[in-house]
Amino acid sequence: MSLLGQAAPDFTLPSNTGQDVTLSSFKGKKNVVLVFYPLDFSPVCSMQLPEYSGRQDDFADADTVVLGVNRDSVHAHKAWAAEYGIEVPLLADMKLDTARQYGVAIDERGISGRAVFLIDKGGVVRFEHVEAKPGDYTVRPADVLAKIAEL
Repeated sequence: MSLLGQAAPDFTLPSNTGQDVTLSSFKGKKNVVLVFYPLDFSPVCSMQLPEYSGRQDDFADADTVVLGVNRDSVHAHKAWAAEYGIEVPLLADMKLDTARQYGVAIDERGISGRAVFLIDKGGVVRFEHVEAKPGDYTVRPADVLAKIAEL
């Protein structure tokens, strides 16, 4: 199932910042990069999210917000963000409803796959990449920044 060229499914999820985040609130204002990842504190995720967080200035310069999404709780997100210095909001999709909307839920394992979606200011999915296996991490922040530059 591809969402490319379609309106991004809207959602509201609690985040480690203390506020709920609604995707449609960015419409007309910012591009959004959704980074779905399996688990806080896992080895690959602990490389991926800090990498995206470290490029936050570059994303901000490109008028883009990065949001991490997985099924861990807000409490786990807060602890993980503090330990790894992650500054992008981490959203708690505890029932995997949002992951299902984006076609990346791995229900039998109770996690989401690793995937990146770029949503333009109009709310349309302009780039999507779902890793073949949750342990793969092939789309780096620089790749996503290049896609943003093409918008």
